Amino acid sequence: MSENLRLLKPFFRGLPIIIASVVLSALFAKKYLNYVTPMYESSAKLELADVQEGVPSTKLYKDFDVFASANKIATEIEVLKSSNLIQKTLDELPFNKEIYRKGKLRTSEIFMDCPISINGTFNSPKAYDQRYSLKVISTKNFLFSYPKSDSKIKGEFGIPLKIKGGILYITINQNVVNSKKGGKLIDNFEFEFLSQEKLMAKINKDLDIVAVDKDVPVVRINLKSNVPEKAALFVNKLAEMYIKDYIEIKYKAASITVSFLKNEINSARDKLSSSEDNIQNYRDDKNIINFTQENETDLRKISQLKIQKTNVKMSLDAIKNLNKYIDNGKNHYLDLAANFEAFNDLLSTEMMKSIKKLQADKKDLLLVYTPENDKIKVIDQKIKDLTDYQIESIKNTEKDLQTKYDKLSSDIKDAEKVFIGLPEREKNLKILEREFNLYERNYNYLNEKRIEAEIARSAKIAFHKVISPATVSSEPVSPIKIIIILIACMLGLIGSISIIYIYHSLKAKVNDVFTIEKNSTIPIAFTTPFVKKRENILNVFLKEVIQLELKGIIQKQNILVVSSYDKSKDHLFHSINLTKALVAQGRKVLVVDAAGELEGNIPTSDYINYSDNKYLSYTKAIFQEEIKAKLKDYDLCLIHNQSIKEDKLGLLFMSIASQNLMILDSRKTAEKAIVSIELLRDEYKLPNFWFVLNKDDYNPSLYSEIRQTWKKYRKRKSA
Repeated sequence: MSENLRLLKPFFRGLPIIIASVVLSALFAKKYLNYVTPMYESSAKLELADVQEGVPSTKLYKDFDVFASANKIATEIEVLKSSNLIQKTLDELPFNKEIYRKGKLRTSEIFMDCPISINGTFNSPKAYDQRYSLKVISTKNFLFSYPKSDSKIKGEFGIPLKIKGGILYITINQNVVNSKKGGKLIDNFEFEFLSQEKLMAKINKDLDIVAVDKDVPVVRINLKSNVPEKAALFVNKLAEMYIKDYIEIKYKAASITVSFLKNEINSARDKLSSSEDNIQNYRDDKNIINFTQENETDLRKISQLKIQKTNVKMSLDAIKNLNKYIDNGKNHYLDLAANFEAFNDLLSTEMMKSIKKLQADKKDLLLVYTPENDKIKVIDQKIKDLTDYQIESIKNTEKDLQTKYDKLSSDIKDAEKVFIGLPEREKNLKILEREFNLYERNYNYLNEKRIEAEIARSAKIAFHKVISPATVSSEPVSPIKIIIILIACMLGLIGSISIIYIYHSLKAKVNDVFTIEKNSTIPIAFTTPFVKKRENILNVFLKEVIQLELKGIIQKQNILVVSSYDKSKDHLFHSINLTKALVAQGRKVLVVDAAGELEGNIPTSDYINYSDNKYLSYTKAIFQEEIKAKLKDYDLCLIHNQSIKEDKLGLLFMSIASQNLMILDSRKTAEKAIVSIELLRDEYKLPNFWFVLNKDDYNPSLYSEIRQTWKKYRKRKSA
C-alpha cells in the first residue's frame, strides 16, 4: 500500500498540471472541431423482391414478372455498386460542380442556398478538376483567378466569361440573396467542375452498401458527405434508379422476347401449315379418313364374312354328306333314313309328308290290290316323282351353297386386300402426325410464352421497394464531438502524466525513505517532516533528539557532525534546530561552525567559527586537540559542517566526528548523491555514518511551489 502511495506522489503533486493539460486539450479539441469539415451520413433501406415468398410469389404476379428470379443479395449489392448504375444516378443529380465559401481558416461547401450560380461549357478536359477562385466585389462585378495564380480577371454577372478550355456563365441567385439564407454575397468563393472519373471516385470512396442480414433480402445504402443534403439526395436517387433500371431492363427483355417469339411463331405457323397439308395430301392419296374406324369396320366385315362362310361351309358339308348318302341309296330311296338337318326347308318337309302319305296309301291299297294294279302304279309314280324332285332339289341346294361358299371366300380375300401395306401407311401417317404434333406443341408453347411476355411488358411494376428513405442528417457522423473531446482529454491526461513521471525519473531526487534504503546500506537516524508552523519546529526536533539519544548517537562528550552533499544551507536548518533542542534539554553544547552560517542563529555563545581560510592549513590533529580541549567543559559538540561538494574541510571534520549525520533533502538532493556519499564513506572510512531525511513525506503541489518561487523572485528583486 505504501509503495502504491509512493508511486502516486508525483501524480498528486502534478495534479494541477494534469488538470490544466486536460482542460487545454478539451479547449483545443473544441477549437479544432470549429474548423474541421464535418461528415454527414444518410442511409436508405431497400427491400429486394423475393419470388419465393410474399406478394411476388403469387401466380398472378409471377405472370407479371415472368423474368424474375430468386435474388442473390450479394449479386444485387454488386449491381448497386456498379459504375453503370452510379453513373446513371449522378446524371440525375447536380453533383458535377462544387462551390465553396472561402474563410480565413475554413473553406466550406455551399450546395442548396448558394448566393451565386455558376454554369460552364468546356471543350478541354483540362478545365475539369481545377479549383478556381472567385471574389465577388459588388453586385455587378467579380474577380476570377486560376488555381495557383495571383492574376485576376474581372468579370460581370450575367455575361459569359471565356477561360482556358471553356466558357463560364455566372449569375446571382436573387432569391437566395434576398432571403439571406446563403450568407453574404460579397465574399471569396471557390468552385470546381468535376470530371466523371473524379466524381465517381469521390462517391465510391464514401459509399457503403451492405446487407442488413444474410438471410433477409434488405440492403442498406449509406453515403457520407460533408454536405448532408448531398448524402440524402444520392442515396434516395440510387435506390430509385435501381428500381427504375430494373423495370427498364425487364421491359427491354420482355420486348425483345415478344419480338423474338412473334418471329418464331410465324415460322412455327408455316411449318405447322405445311405439316397439315402433308397429312391431308397423304390421306387423299391413300384414301384415309380414319385408320382406326376403317380398320375396325374392315375387320368387323371380314369377321362377319368368315362367320357366314363358316355357316355356309357347315351347311355345304352337311348337304354334301346328304347328297352322297342319297346317291349311294337312290335305288331304295324310301328305305333311307337321311338326316335332313342340312335340308330342312318347308317344301322338303311337305314333300316328305306327301311321300309318307303315299306310302301309307300304297300299303292300304296293297291289302286290296296287287302291285300291278293301276292304282298302285299311280301311287308309285307319284312317289317316284316326288323323290326325284327332292334328290334334284338336294343337288341344287348343294350347288347353291357351293356358290355362296365360293363367293364368301372371294369376298374375304377382297376384304383382306385392304390390310396389304397397312403398317407402312400407318407408320408414314404416324410420322406425319408426330411431326404435326411437334409443330403444334411448339406453336402453342410459343403463343403461351408470347402472352406471358406481353403481360410482363405491359405490367411496368417492380417488387423492389424503398422501405426506409434517407433523410437529411442533422448530426455529423465524423468527427464525433464527444469522442474527439474525450480522446483529446485522454491524450492530455496520458501525456501530462507521462511528462510528470518522465520529469520525476529524470530529476531523480531522494523523495522518500524507500529511495535511500534501495540505494544504500547506511542507516537512517531519523526523518524530519515538513513543518508548516514555526512554533512547532522545536517540538519536532526535541522528538528527534530523543530518537538520537535512544539510538546512542548522542552521548557524553560526543562530537556530532551535521553535513549535506550539495550546499551547506541544505543542513543549516537541522544544525540550528538540533542545537536549540539540545539546549532546551539543558545540555551544554559546543557549536563549531565550519561554514560560517550559524552566527546569530543559535541560542548559545559557545561558538567557534572555522570558516576562515586560515583554517585550511590546520591538520586533523590540530582540530581534534582544539575541539577536545574545549569539549571538556561541555556535554556535547555539534559541528555545522561544510558541504561535501565544497570539500574544503568537510571530509576532515567528518573524519574526527563521533557520529556523522548526513542530511538528505527529499526535494533537493539527487538520488545519485546517495551512492556517491556511500562511496566517500567507504573510501575515507568515515565513522558512524547516518542519514537524516529532511521533508519526509512532503509532496508540495505545483501551485505552492510556483507561489514560493514567485515570492523568492519578488524578494530578490526588491532586494
